[in-house]
Amino acid sequence: VQLQASGGGLVQAGGSLRLSCVTSGRTSSLYNMGWFRQAPGQEREFVSAINWNGALTYYVDSVKGRFTISRDNGKNTLNLQMITLKPEDTAVYYCAAREKRRGFANADLANNYDYWGQGTQVTVSS
Repeated sequence: VQLQASGGGLVQAGGSLRLSCVTSGRTSSLYNMGWFRQAPGQEREFVSAINWNGALTYYVDSVKGRFTISRDNGKNTLNLQMITLKPEDTAVYYCAAREKRRGFANADLANNYDYWGQGTQVTVSS
């Protein structure tokens, strides 16, 4: 399966962006999905995850109430709506897929994902 992330850009603090990740090769309903981010000089950080049918979602505390993860399996698309962006949200954002059969536990661990997109840059200016 291939993942293609898009939607990043430059935005002022307090602004909004919507990231998308399109799955190709196999239907996205076969995968639990997640978003991670990596700022310069820092390790990759978990942001949010959603299970294969969208019934379960999970967020890192720093984005709760500001970010919303969703998916449309009919369009093989994963989304991350981000509002009230802060400079500390600046990073390259990566989407990732985990085989559904492997479950949803420990969705915040990057090593639990099988496939990764190429990343999209989000820059929030103060």
